[in-house]
Amino acid sequence: MFYNKPIFFEKNRVFRVYTGGKLFSDFFGDESTDGFYPEEWVASSVRALNEGSTDEYEGVSKIRDTDIYLSDAIEKYKTEILGSRDDLGILTKILDSAIRLPVQAHPDKAFSEKYFSSKYGKEESWIILATRPDAKIFFGFKDGVTLEDFEKAIDESENGGDAMENLLCSINVKAGDVIYIPAKMVHAIGKGCLLLEVQEPTDFTIQPERWCGEYKLSDKEMYLGLDREKALECFDMGKKYPAPLTPKTISEADGIKYDAIIDETITLSFAVRSVTLTGGSFELHRGAAVYVVTEGNGEIIGDGYNTAVKKGDYFLMPENAKNKFSVTGNLKLVECYA
Repeated sequence: MFYNKPIFFEKNRVFRVYTGGKLFSDFFGDESTDGFYPEEWVASSVRALNEGSTDEYEGVSKIRDTDIYLSDAIEKYKTEILGSRDDLGILTKILDSAIRLPVQAHPDKAFSEKYFSSKYGKEESWIILATRPDAKIFFGFKDGVTLEDFEKAIDESENGGDAMENLLCSINVKAGDVIYIPAKMVHAIGKGCLLLEVQEPTDFTIQPERWCGEYKLSDKEMYLGLDREKALECFDMGKKYPAPLTPKTISEADGIKYDAIIDETITLSFAVRSVTLTGGSFELHRGAAVYVVTEGNGEIIGDGYNTAVKKGDYFLMPENAKNKFSVTGNLKLVECYA
């Protein structure tokens, strides 16, 4: 069965109202260009919240060479795939922004439980994989910005412009930078960022800026069905967080460097590690974990099993298969789990 080995997936590009995707061409080795499918949802069991969509599997990954969606596979084979977990507990994405995304924040668990009947908020983290010229992110309000300033900028955004952007701090970013975005902290991905995002498994975004490039957001897209006053409870005006973060080396020996990118000192919602192989062999010891090859190439080996992997490949390691397979070669692998 598919749950007795690493699970690979079909391409899973997801529609968004912002444009991007050109940098996928180098990362995935395809012919991607900028358009309205700027996100690859990786080993996803989460449905995308796109206004007007009736596709119950939008955003959900399909297991390669099957007609089985991951959400259905988990429902039928939960123990084999997840062990004792109730769900995967994370959503992993790779996205490329050709424009600045709307100024936004994501709910914490309490907000999500109160308004969306969900046990998950949307803390998230980014690893910058590549950039276009002058790539930056917007991250936290500038000192002294008040709720009244923010609400005035929301009103001004009805006519476009950068009124809201001007309230935020900006950070120039480069490949390798790591950013953690706490729930309720204002932020926006700037144009020109290809990044790997690991987050809680929801698509909840409060984005009170009316325009996304040339696309005019509806009230539902801005506030997720809440009235403006309630939605703005999602923004903690004073929340700050240092950036970029420095990974912590866990171990380094025999051609294997194992680093903690996001660990329990940052959040208990998910963890991100990186494995850098220079000829070593790394045992895939963790079940219910998502792995993304971000550099180089190698192979996954096991008893009677051998599969080549390269930059842009990703897979889910089911609980049933942990400790039975190893990755070898010269590559960098990002390990994501809850």
